[in-house]
Amino acid sequence: MPILGELAVILILCLLCEGIAALLPFPFPASVLSLLLLLFLLLTGGLKERHIGRVSSFLTQNMAFFFLPSCVGLIEYWETLSRVLVPFLIIALLTTPLVYAVTAWTVQLLMARRRNKEEQP
Repeated sequence: MPILGELAVILILCLLCEGIAALLPFPFPASVLSLLLLLFLLLTGGLKERHIGRVSSFLTQNMAFFFLPSCVGLIEYWETLSRVLVPFLIIALLTTPLVYAVTAWTVQLLMARRRNKEEQP
């Protein structure tokens, strides 16, 4: 699939989830919905890795650039954030190992699944 087609698939998926998030009766981030829908589509075979492979590789390789707006926002609102810095740091220190553990478990699960798939004829 051409790169623009791969990008279109990802953007349409994000746009669809923006609409779903707007329709939900409770606040839920559309980006999380997009990731969940993408995971579901990849696991069920509704979307193949080859359909988004090059664009997703590019995006993950250049992920640092996507954090720049967040860092600028932190600097811009430093006065507000400095008042809640201690609770923020406590939450960050408690949740970071949890995120690492869940990520490691997910990677091990997916690697085992891929090995099992490769072993089957």
